[in-house]
Amino acid sequence: MPSPIRKAVFPVAGLGTRFLPATKAMPKEMLTVVDRPLIQYVVDEARAAGIKHFIMVTGRNKAVIEDHFDIAYELEATLKARGRTASLEELARDRAEAGTMSFTRQPEPLGLGHAVWCARNLVGGEPFAVLLPDMIMKGEPGCLAQMMAVYNETGGNVISVAECDPDETASYGIVGIGEAVGDAFRMTTMVEKPKPADAPSNLYINGRYILQPEIFDILAEGRRGAGNEIQITDAMLRLLETQPFFACPFKGRTFDCGSKLGFLAANIAFALDRPELAKDFTAEARALLDSASR
Repeated sequence: MPSPIRKAVFPVAGLGTRFLPATKAMPKEMLTVVDRPLIQYVVDEARAAGIKHFIMVTGRNKAVIEDHFDIAYELEATLKARGRTASLEELARDRAEAGTMSFTRQPEPLGLGHAVWCARNLVGGEPFAVLLPDMIMKGEPGCLAQMMAVYNETGGNVISVAECDPDETASYGIVGIGEAVGDAFRMTTMVEKPKPADAPSNLYINGRYILQPEIFDILAEGRRGAGNEIQITDAMLRLLETQPFFACPFKGRTFDCGSKLGFLAANIAFALDRPELAKDFTAEARALLDSASR
């Protein structure tokens, strides 16, 4: 049985420039899908998969994320005085248990690989998960839980993947796949944004990773890749030379909330899942579409 995955790293230091001016004074991870911030969806996914320690790699202007997972005494006192029991219970469910959430800084924007490396002392010498907060997953069980099931069978490193249009591979990190291993495939390579003619498949890495701690030794070398940044994909390629990697096709839908289109689509999809919103929201959406088509 492989070592259990107890810790997850959440890189939340990005600037969110694609959502300016909304993200000028608010972290992109606090943008809401319906009425919950992006970071809450990802933490919920990790918690449902059995993660016990949540590690946020932050940057400037991110203190509100820490506040979000803390107790808001004044707010809760007001809700209690007004008899808002349901709201109080929801806040209690979302709050991190004492001692389960850690925060560390990425002092410079040197890439995703560098952000993960900044969590090395909190992770220690055990395998861990990485979840990108702007990639929101809709599936049951959740994406990380599906990956955990694969990891418990295979060990090694597990990367979640999803299908993209074969003509759009130049927008993603694409994996090469070998023989099937249960519900997963052994990975043979990873190629960053290949042209369709050069792509080894149409399976792209969709923002969820289970990695062995040896990745930190590779990241520590500080080798720069695309954009003059320390890329996690480059480090994984080197680790692939000595350790197995498995691609876990996600049974569900991935919303790239780092793009405006993906963010808007996520709001629609999750709103339609809400019994108190679905009927009226559908009617409003149809009315808007009818008006736009005239």
